Amino acid sequence: PQWYPSRVGLQLERNGPFLKDSVSIQSLAVSSIITLYFTDLGQQVGWTTFFLTEYTGPLLIYLLFYIRLSTIYDQVESRKNFRHPVVHLACFCHCLHYIRHLLETLFVHKFSEGHTPLKNMIKGCAFYWGFTSWIAYYINHPRYTPPSFGHKQVSYAAVAFLMCEAGNHFINVALAHQTNSGNRTCFPSPTYNPFTWLFLLVSCPNYTYEAGSWISFTVMTQTLPVGIFAFLMVIQMSLWAQKKHRLYLKRFYPEVRRKAAMIPIIF
Repeated sequence: PQWYPSRVGLQLERNGPFLKDSVSIQSLAVSSIITLYFTDLGQQVGWTTFFLTEYTGPLLIYLLFYIRLSTIYDQVESRKNFRHPVVHLACFCHCLHYIRHLLETLFVHKFSEGHTPLKNMIKGCAFYWGFTSWIAYYINHPRYTPPSFGHKQVSYAAVAFLMCEAGNHFINVALAHQTNSGNRTCFPSPTYNPFTWLFLLVSCPNYTYEAGSWISFTVMTQTLPVGIFAFLMVIQMSLWAQKKHRLYLKRFYPEVRRKAAMIPIIF
């Protein structure tokens, strides 16, 4: 009784998969005797709390660097050096990205599992908040130098970034409103919206667009910290995409069997 329900993990065998909350004991008992193994899953937090905390941090941290606090940058140098327009554009794009994530967490996403270990939230926050501090420090630094190819490089990359952000949003909306055929949930199919046409090629286009956003942001700002962050994000999202693709193959085999997980041919 000292552990609340979301902290309790029950298994039919040692080191086996944890039983879902929706499973009844009656459906598992093949005889009059059944043995369940108990595991303390540790301190738990809700998924909504998890994502709101993870995404609010980068939004606020970046703005603190953008206003160039005296505790971060030398004020004499800050007043002396002119801010290139890409610095303002980068702040707008970065804020837009995390505001979209926050709004989608509140109004779009549907979470299948109610809770996750607190340690996962701490690790996620350390990753996002730490990289945001590194990225924001460089881009907003008084000595920051603009991209090599100037206005053209910034403009093309910004357009690509905004298209990827729009695509990511429309894909998330489509995933949240999957159609049902009888008692079976159907895999989202492309609609008249061109941003959803990526469903024709990949099973996880939301990760494709997310990767595109960070690659575009890297080109737009031309900074090493953003490039490293984008590289790590592409690796992580490719792993998530492959895991989700395997689940899709079990649930929607005829519809996704010819699709790639994240990027055609590569992933």
